[in-house]
Amino acid sequence: MRIPRRALAAAAVLATVLPLSACGTGSDAGSSDASGKVEGKITFQTWNLQANFKDYFNGLIAQFEKTYPGTEVKWVDRPAEGYADKISADAAGGTLPDVVNVSPDLVAPLAKAGLALDLDKAAAKYKKEYLPGAWASHQIPGLDGTYAFPWYLNTGPLFYNKRLFTQAGLDAAKPPKTYDEVFASGLKMADKSKGKIATLANVPTIEDFGRYGVELMNKEGTGFAFNDAKGVELLTHYKELYDAKALDPQALTATPESSGKKFLTEAVAMNPGSALDLGNFKKQAPSLYKNIGITDQISSTGKANMYVMGVMVNSKSQQKPAAVAFAHFVTDATRQMEFAKKVAIFPSTEGSLDDPYFTKGDGTDETRVRIAAAKSLKTAVNYTPVLFSEQMKTELRNEVAKALQGKESPKEALDNAVKACDRLLQQS
Repeated sequence: MRIPRRALAAAAVLATVLPLSACGTGSDAGSSDASGKVEGKITFQTWNLQANFKDYFNGLIAQFEKTYPGTEVKWVDRPAEGYADKISADAAGGTLPDVVNVSPDLVAPLAKAGLALDLDKAAAKYKKEYLPGAWASHQIPGLDGTYAFPWYLNTGPLFYNKRLFTQAGLDAAKPPKTYDEVFASGLKMADKSKGKIATLANVPTIEDFGRYGVELMNKEGTGFAFNDAKGVELLTHYKELYDAKALDPQALTATPESSGKKFLTEAVAMNPGSALDLGNFKKQAPSLYKNIGITDQISSTGKANMYVMGVMVNSKSQQKPAAVAFAHFVTDATRQMEFAKKVAIFPSTEGSLDDPYFTKGDGTDETRVRIAAAKSLKTAVNYTPVLFSEQMKTELRNEVAKALQGKESPKEALDNAVKACDRLLQQS
């Protein structure tokens, strides 16, 4: 299922930049008019959901076809591996499905190529049904409009190991609440353990720069800006952690999965996560689960990070009224609440997070995490710029590694990363 701890943030962008000529932009681009009778056959594509949710989606489709007689929905599900490549090939070949499960970074090149329907024009009446931050998550800098209905959301707390905190002489009942406290705790833990216990297992990503309060892009969406003084400050702190072994030595090549295993085996003291993780801790690491601490995401902006999935309508669909109606049906409050009770995700619809399921405690850690996450999602934002491609993530990661290894200063590394990302942005 495409809803792990960080997978929403790490969803792959289109491997090949969509050539505008191949996608029919300009006068050829699809109309934004989605008025008319809801009828006809449409194709709905999801992202690695059929294995676990076949009955849910078959039931949803049956409900839609009953609500709108004369409609027929063909459901296709694609594996996570190669999903971006498949969308790219379909877009270039003119075979893109009518309704497509996307993440913001996947929809960006489709919108720029004129293949994603602008919902601010075609479906503006539905905007008020969604959380403002969720609706805005599929807006593209440099373009007017919104290019997908927001679907499910996720966010999560910061988990910490109370036993490791106590061993380091830290108060396990008072976990870090600010970045300064995280850095100070990390240095103390590394010193106390003589470098054997790291506090963190990940190098900073673009989302971390965002939560630190760094301006990631200019407002026009024409260039990146994370090499400002605040960005340099964050990377300098990570360099200090790395030198003191407060940052895991393997962090330079770590994946979300490998860093999660580090936390699971109690090799690091803190790791971001979600309600999905608690069940894994209980089953796979009962000793960790007994010592698990749960605190809020660290953020200098006062807003948590939001991972978001969406449902896009192909602007060239021959059945736009049906495609828009179905995309809205999938993502309306009723269907989103049904889905959220089947897996640890959260609805993007206005008012849904006030449901007792997201507000009423029962004494369990799972419910506590769910309640805290739901509260933070009301004001959360997607810090990863929709134009920040997978290649750009690699460029940033490589330059961060050079800074941590002392091959470049933090300022030089971020300047080089911005230059590389700006060049890739211009090529797109």
